[in-house]
Amino acid sequence: MRHGETAWNAEGRVQGQLDIPLSATGLAQAKAVAAVLAGESFDAIYSSDLVRVRQTAQPIAELLKKDVLLDERLRERHYGAFQGITYAEAKQRFPQDYARFRAKDLDFDFGTGESLLRFNERCMDVVNDLLRKHSGKSLLVFTHGGVLEMVHRHATGQRLTTPRDFEIPNAAINRVEVGPEGWRILAWADIHHLSVALDDLPD
Repeated sequence: MRHGETAWNAEGRVQGQLDIPLSATGLAQAKAVAAVLAGESFDAIYSSDLVRVRQTAQPIAELLKKDVLLDERLRERHYGAFQGITYAEAKQRFPQDYARFRAKDLDFDFGTGESLLRFNERCMDVVNDLLRKHSGKSLLVFTHGGVLEMVHRHATGQRLTTPRDFEIPNAAINRVEVGPEGWRILAWADIHHLSVALDDLPD
């Protein structure tokens, strides 16, 4: 699950690892997530430690009477100097850096942020750790769009440098199965429980 909508999502502002809370729309989305998942059973619920994700996880955790286990490795990519400004502003202020970012330069780290290569390694490390810890179990994981992009690419064998051809809406349900035959996407970007959901990540 990606976190619910924030005011910065609506503005197209880069959040990265800045700690921005859910908007009223996002809080409503979190309740809708809880309602649609209330009848399901999960071995554990994990969440990024950033507030927008914890707020999204809380309603279903309360319904299922489970603790939310926080792991900072589930955080969004660190976007360095891009954090706090819109993508349009980033393109204007840092044209060369923005070009490297849009080109999915694997080693580009925004100067003070996180490269795509390192980010992908972090995402796969935490997901594989959770899989080992809960082998054969069903997990509910609340995280960020960037993390979900890495999961989708890994599951489908898509390279990190290819253009994104799938959506990652706020508060959508994404189901991934991992078994002896590998990774398989069962459902992706399911928003039937939502009235509105943004996919504000750059292509």
